Amino acid sequence: MGITIGLRMAWEEGARQVEVQTDSRTALELIRESVGTHPHHILISQIRQLLSRDWQVELKHVYREGNVAADFLASLGHSLSVGEHTITAPSPTLNHLLLYDVMGIQTPRFVLS
Repeated sequence: MGITIGLRMAWEEGARQVEVQTDSRTALELIRESVGTHPHHILISQIRQLLSRDWQVELKHVYREGNVAADFLASLGHSLSVGEHTITAPSPTLNHLLLYDVMGIQTPRFVLS
């Protein structure tokens, strides 16, 4: 759903060269391949319709460590009601993570064994 909303917002803002980054390889596979009767086929079809518009959209898989600001926002979204939310002023934490993103700094992933 995030890809759909993001693409719609980008189109409405007039962006015509867009890079979509997601840490979900499954989402990218579903968008790129024929899904037939997948439970989310309507959502996938909406994304494909958006992609077919007159613009350039590149779909990329990025590990969440490669885009910590997006990962932060995704985690924040789990605590909010379903729907579209707009942040008008980023929190200090998000500002810090956006700076990491602009600088290309990746954070390590800690895995407990």
